[in-house]
Amino acid sequence: MPSTSQPSLYAILEEKLNYAFRDASLCEAALTHKSWMNETQLPERTDNERLEFLGDAVLALVTSDLLMRQFPGHPEGDLSKARAAIVNEAGLARVAEMLVLGQWIFLGRGEEQAGGRQKRSLLANAFEALIGAVYLDGGFTSAFQVAEQLLAPIISDVPSAASKDYKSRLQELAQAKLQMAPSYAVLSEQGPDHAKTFEVAILIGDKEYGRAFGRSKKEAQQSAAELALAIMESQ
Repeated sequence: MPSTSQPSLYAILEEKLNYAFRDASLCEAALTHKSWMNETQLPERTDNERLEFLGDAVLALVTSDLLMRQFPGHPEGDLSKARAAIVNEAGLARVAEMLVLGQWIFLGRGEEQAGGRQKRSLLANAFEALIGAVYLDGGFTSAFQVAEQLLAPIISDVPSAASKDYKSRLQELAQAKLQMAPSYAVLSEQGPDHAKTFEVAILIGDKEYGRAFGRSKKEAQQSAAELALAIMESQ
């Protein structure tokens, strides 16, 4: 676990971001999971949920701008699909993994033992919070530059990412193979209103083909459909 008394340790992370925080406490807050706060209860610290809320909005704007400029001839519908493929949990977790962000996060013991440092939802949330922290620390230009640099590998995959509508592909395959349409059931909702996590199961007939989490019902459905599609294509 990172040390609360050595903010200079963030220099390694800052090098990966190509950004140096003026206020190290913002970086520290972005990396603080609520499970750590629940155990330590330090009055001077905050968890990363508010920064995550802010970073989510910043990333949506940055991604929209980048897509508009990189694909000037694409219609709004294609750009929306591309943006959703980039700033969803899987895409942001991929960026967090590139940063090895899991090693920096302050986690409670229970979350640590549950493999929190490898959880896609936790990593994606921490990355959003980090972008929110950069925005507050250095303004939109700094946040844009950091996000643009880190999202570049994903943006370059947009033509294939935008086509990954797993629900539509699964619908076609299920109809062709089983003459049945998939259905989706919301199993649970967790977290505050601004940062909910949904668990969705996918059913074809009376058989469950998988379940997945997402920051929206739509995202969870897509992730579940991706799992079900892999199962059906292997059969």
